[in-house]
Amino acid sequence: MSGNSIGVLFKVTTWGESHGPAVGAVVDGCPSLIPLGEEDIQRELDRRKPGKGPGETSRAEPDRVRILSGIFEGRTTGTPICLLIANTDARPGDYETLRDLYRPGHGDRTYEQKYGIRDHRGGGRASGRETAARVAAGAVARKVLDGAGIFVSACTRELGGIAAEGYDPAEAERNGLFCPDPAAVPKMRERLEEARRLEDSVGGIVEIRVLGCPPGLGEPVFGKMDADLAGALMGIGTVKGVEIGAGFEAARMTGSRCNDPVGGDESASNNAGGILAGITTGREILIRAACKPIPSIGIPQETLDRRGTRAVISIRGRHDVCVIPRIVPVCEAMVRIVLADHYLRQKAVRGA
Repeated sequence: MSGNSIGVLFKVTTWGESHGPAVGAVVDGCPSLIPLGEEDIQRELDRRKPGKGPGETSRAEPDRVRILSGIFEGRTTGTPICLLIANTDARPGDYETLRDLYRPGHGDRTYEQKYGIRDHRGGGRASGRETAARVAAGAVARKVLDGAGIFVSACTRELGGIAAEGYDPAEAERNGLFCPDPAAVPKMRERLEEARRLEDSVGGIVEIRVLGCPPGLGEPVFGKMDADLAGALMGIGTVKGVEIGAGFEAARMTGSRCNDPVGGDESASNNAGGILAGITTGREILIRAACKPIPSIGIPQETLDRRGTRAVISIRGRHDVCVIPRIVPVCEAMVRIVLADHYLRQKAVRGA
């Protein structure tokens, strides 16, 4: 009922608030005997931390993970794995002026309408800070997928209207923006600096690719692979749309152009994005997630206070100008969690 968990056999529950003592995750259903240490999780968390790009928050969280359970002598035990990430640079006082004001574009008002109470300190559970827990859990899922030969990578396909035309995955890991096109990097940096000067924000598109996924993962009706992947990505606060394969472009195609040939040349079209009838085909899975601009901006905006009185708000403090690049590892993590769950479910179906 509470909506804080994802998965069937590989189940992840995240907990914690932006300016509480800590955030974290519980991973239940991870198979036993998988080598896993804090360093495996820390590598992924370090990719999400601020400090890689010009438009990122000055909040200096070290994001050091602690494994509290589920590991013995460097291997998983099959019992729940509890992951804790302390909040060491929280400043709840920075948000005191927002106690009675609803921030445009945020979930302040909808949270209060649902629960009758809200945590105004950075948005509580609605804060991007919660995604650190997802990345930590995704690192555990990565270890499961490594044993299956399934590889997930993501990159910045577009930022603030600047598109990456080329695709060099090695370049994406070098430039701090996860951009796979070196020619687009300086233009993206300029766009971020412009938005910061204007006290505005920009959005972008993340592209996720999955290699080595075997055919047969996903359920035929409810629990389709594409539905679960889209749902997991849409569960990230900033994501407002998801495309798989040709995506919305498929609506403009004819059937003869959209249908992928069966068998034969692997370089043939992959408009289905590696998924048909909700089940993986064995081809590369290609997903794109559209991320909205950060809603916390310095430009004055109209709003209401909790009494329903009209007001004007200008948000100050430590905020990203764009969710990219920090959202890229989060998208990878959510895709890994879904794939790990379906991989284990398929093993149960086929008995191997």
